[in-house]
Amino acid sequence: MNPESDSEPLRLDQFLKFIGVAGTGGQAKLMIQNGDVRVNGELETRRRRKLFRGDRVEFEGTTYEVDG
Repeated sequence: MNPESDSEPLRLDQFLKFIGVAGTGGQAKLMIQNGDVRVNGELETRRRRKLFRGDRVEFEGTTYEVDG
């Protein structure tokens, strides 16, 4: 699940929009800043966190894997 090329890592906020859990970048930002998102089991509050193939993003009890 990565709309970017393999050479470009995807940002966390972009990923949340891509998978459909956030409708806008602003909504994704708030979800991340509110502590609603975990990356690889760790709380993540940086919306520009780079994601790579195999990273696991958790939101509201569902885990999404970055496909590359």
